[in-house]
Amino acid sequence: MKKIIAIVILLFAIQLQHQAMANGFLDDAELKARLGYNIGGTAPIGLPATIRKIDSYTMTPSIMFGADVMKRFHSNWGLMVGLRFENKGMNAEATTKNYHMEVTKGNSKLDGVYTGHIKQKVQEWMFTLPIFATYRLGKKTTLKAGPYISLLVSKDFSGYVYDGYLRQGDPTGPKVTMGTAENERATYDFSDDMRNFQVGVAVGADWQIYKQFGISADLNWGLNGIFKKDFKTVEQTLYPIYGTIGLFYKLK
Repeated sequence: MKKIIAIVILLFAIQLQHQAMANGFLDDAELKARLGYNIGGTAPIGLPATIRKIDSYTMTPSIMFGADVMKRFHSNWGLMVGLRFENKGMNAEATTKNYHMEVTKGNSKLDGVYTGHIKQKVQEWMFTLPIFATYRLGKKTTLKAGPYISLLVSKDFSGYVYDGYLRQGDPTGPKVTMGTAENERATYDFSDDMRNFQVGVAVGADWQIYKQFGISADLNWGLNGIFKKDFKTVEQTLYPIYGTIGLFYKLK
């Protein structure tokens, strides 16, 4: 169902573009195709005391491709509307103490506070619709800023805990030990608890470097957490915060 909705949004955007072109609105507009790479992570604002250390962070193939149309309404000011298909992901490991978790070990589900190591994988494939105000700074540089909305079509927030223990219920509850071997770990998967939509703000710049080619840099900051409002297992609000380094080609 989500993929159908995404296709409908894509077709609607294409139809709007065709109508705008038919009406002559885009006769003097710029059309750019884009390819980029997202770098960043999904994290709370400031590490809580229950996360003692980030042991490792690994970027995943987080690509972005899409296109946008920019219409100038003044010699310098304009409006840019785009459509992207992108992935935001990461792999991370952390050391925790009394971190609230719900895990599965064998056939048992356990809820409590966990002390030890956590391995985490986050993958989010989405369609993103940015709407930017633009300002031309010289002949080759364009600044841009504005909101965006993303529709997730695939999402994964999962991992496992190891080399630690979980106190069921609270820090004084029964102790369940987690080992390092695969059959001694406990797993978790909160993918179904993630939001289908994300909203945020972005700022960035485009630099035209050679004829129709250019480079771009953007910072995208999610304003709502990745989990649904009623999800309480992860106590901290996790925000998607990513920078995008990319290339563009000016089609028109």
